[in-house]
Amino acid sequence: MGTTSVWIEMLGRDLRVVDTGRFAERRSGLALPEGSGLRDLMAAPAAKEAERRLREVLATGEPVVDWWQVIRPREPGGDERWVSMSAFRMEDHGEPSGVLVVFAEVGSEDPGRRLELLYRSAASIGASLDVVGTAEDLAGVLVPGLADLAAVDLSMAVLNGEEPSPLQPGVALRFHRCAVSGPWPEGTARAGWELPPIPELREMQEFWLGQSLLSLTAEEAMRLLGDRPELVRLLVPENARAMLCAPLRARGMLLGAVTLWRAAGSDPFDDEDTRLLAEIGSRAALGLDNARRYAQEHRAAVTLQRSLLPQVPASLTAAETAGAYVPAGGASGVGGDWFDVIPQSSLRVAFVVGDVVGHGLRATAAMARLRTAIQALADLDLSPDELLAHMDDLVVRLAEESDLERVDVMEATCLYAVFDPVTRRCVMASAGHPPPVVVPPGGPAAFVEMMPGPPLGVGGMPFEPVEVTLPDGAVLALYTNGLVDADDHDLDGGMDSLRRRLDGLCRPDGSLREISDRLMTELSPESRADDVTLLLARTHGVPEGDMASWEFRADPSIVAQARMVANEQLSLWGLDALAFTTELIVSELVTNAIMHAGEPVGLRLIRDRRVLVCEVSDPSSTQPRLRRAREVDEGGRGLFLVAQLAARWGSRYTPEGKTIWTEQPIG
Repeated sequence: MGTTSVWIEMLGRDLRVVDTGRFAERRSGLALPEGSGLRDLMAAPAAKEAERRLREVLATGEPVVDWWQVIRPREPGGDERWVSMSAFRMEDHGEPSGVLVVFAEVGSEDPGRRLELLYRSAASIGASLDVVGTAEDLAGVLVPGLADLAAVDLSMAVLNGEEPSPLQPGVALRFHRCAVSGPWPEGTARAGWELPPIPELREMQEFWLGQSLLSLTAEEAMRLLGDRPELVRLLVPENARAMLCAPLRARGMLLGAVTLWRAAGSDPFDDEDTRLLAEIGSRAALGLDNARRYAQEHRAAVTLQRSLLPQVPASLTAAETAGAYVPAGGASGVGGDWFDVIPQSSLRVAFVVGDVVGHGLRATAAMARLRTAIQALADLDLSPDELLAHMDDLVVRLAEESDLERVDVMEATCLYAVFDPVTRRCVMASAGHPPPVVVPPGGPAAFVEMMPGPPLGVGGMPFEPVEVTLPDGAVLALYTNGLVDADDHDLDGGMDSLRRRLDGLCRPDGSLREISDRLMTELSPESRADDVTLLLARTHGVPEGDMASWEFRADPSIVAQARMVANEQLSLWGLDALAFTTELIVSELVTNAIMHAGEPVGLRLIRDRRVLVCEVSDPSSTQPRLRRAREVDEGGRGLFLVAQLAARWGSRYTPEGKTIWTEQPIG
């Protein structure tokens, strides 16, 4: 529907014409002569409403743009016309002197239908970043405003978030019916159906290339598909009179098509319907492509996020674990939440949960950097407060040196906990993260009382460690705030809800995976605005019979005694096959401790189903270093020999000094 003429009328304060556009008058025959009023142009009710709005323009100075009125020409027998009117106040030396009215004639057809459809399509199509949802919005806009039935068909590539393949000669197109609207008869393709290949006809190829819309009667559509009766049954509804089909193209790609049908008794499609569908379809194609690209990026981000999260081991000596991650709903998508389970020396295990504020690939990349750094620092056997202090310094440097925005890294929280199955003590520290929940066997569940430090990246602030004892079978729950913070309750209410649910779900024989799934279902709605991470760990201590320890004075004569007690203990455990290598390890480590560290010298053996752990402790804080001795050196070969005999070895600092540990596989 194109504009046929535009003219201007200048109205005085009495709303009578003082000047007019002569050129428009000659073209349209609608312009008013000087001295006339709006009642000479339109019916009395419409003129009265127009005069009221023009007086408001005079009084307030606020213009009115594009309101629609029916006017009648002065020539007898002329058709009524629809015009758009816009009014602006005129002033003379700061005082209102009249109104300038711009008329735009659009023809004899009611523009309300067109405007309503365009408004509805602009308001609803593309509002969501979901491909199927956008297709459903498009079908819903077109019925009943433009057709009796509507169907939106898209390629499978678009549904998967991928770019559709270009048209190739001899290759039939395949589409998936994503949305329908209207009373579709039985037997006709419905939403969710995969359509059979569309034949490569000349008319269809021109249509797919986007050169024109396809407007056919129902009989012509059936003749076009006449050699494929199965297509006729699926694609041509019963009692259909006319079909109008538009390709959905964006950025040169064919995404699919929208097809309209009018039933018997309805008017056929005309040129105005074709133009209107072309305009709405063009807008919808852009919305579909945006949704497709979002789906592609979201899938890539989720894939990256999940690949960066650990494959939580089903069972360690110290704990059995279960972890879960769910990205945010809606347009927020994947974020920077993560969890980790890191085996450490002497059967200990570290539990980590963290949250980088924000969403998208940048938050995921920041999360990956933090997780990698924590894994590297965890291998040094640092205490939780010391590890977070190093992380804080690292994040400050990343914020200064990286091209990431500072907020991406600064607003990161983390909780780091280390559980020792020998002592059954768990030491933890928090960088702005909510406290974990501990559920002892038999309950009740309770939050760990701790003083969280500032988020990572603030710099210069200490992190306070807290120590709790976890009996065998206790469940430790670590989480991010997306699990407890929601629109319908505050953080305290969400944490209390989590505590009560854990109290009711945690049973000694209960599956951690089932508990995790229940919590994620009950506490994490689909409309969540933040991603959610949950890590559950059921702790287990080392039985007393699987551990033996001794303490010696710093005297070279006790080295033989240390070898002897170690050998006797291995015999009691039935590990005689490890006696020779263990004697050598004990001899080298105890000798080094006596020579370089002083007393007391501690020796501890820990038996696990997989490994034998040997520890030698001393009061020195000097870090041992592995080096290759020269031929003329009298010593320096001890740690090298230990490294060859053990599968793994290392050292860690303790409040009393340091501990050197080794692991040997059993069996």
